[in-house]
Amino acid sequence: QVQLVESGGGLVQAGGSLRLSCAASGTRFRINVMGWYRQAPGKQRELVADISNGGSTNYADSVKGRFTISRDNAKNMVFLQMNSLKPEDTAVYYCRYTSTSYGTSDYWGQGTQVTVSS
Repeated sequence: QVQLVESGGGLVQAGGSLRLSCAASGTRFRINVMGWYRQAPGKQRELVADISNGGSTNYADSVKGRFTISRDNAKNMVFLQMNSLKPEDTAVYYCRYTSTSYGTSDYWGQGTQVTVSS
């Protein structure tokens, strides 16, 4: 079974930066998508950004131009560079792994807290 472990969350002032990392283990499929989602208290979990094994990316409109997702296929890791952080970015950030190479695979990490102060 796939396991995902996030790190890099913390407390930062508005306008600052953080870099999140996600280490994956037990992955079986070369063709896949890894991404970052976030969930604030009382809110639905939402897509922040994702990236395919080939490097294709998607971003939420709210983070375009500020966040950058990247991955290292050899190390089986995905990263999220977050710049110009805003208080609205405060949430628990979750790493996700999905694949449809053989049915549907969908795995989530435990999450890492990001708090942006005004």
